[in-house]
Amino acid sequence: MSIGVESARVPNADQEQKRAALGHIKEAWAEAWAEGIDGDFLAQASLFCALTELVATYGEDATARFAEGLPRRIAAGEFSIVLSRQ
Repeated sequence: MSIGVESARVPNADQEQKRAALGHIKEAWAEAWAEGIDGDFLAQASLFCALTELVATYGEDATARFAEGLPRRIAAGEFSIVLSRQ
């Protein structure tokens, strides 16, 4: 799998791994928050860990190209969570 593969093209097994990984990350965040660690510090540390893993896996150039697309994706709301009121 390459950096930036659209989720619609990712096989179900990959989607399940992504879901499981996100669950583990959320648990770690909840534990850190419970210990009083600020969300901004958690976000910065998470980004650092994610980027170092991407560099180790794909190299600096591919990771830099991936990061170049982030402003567009952020502005498009890809990382925004819309909460629905029930």
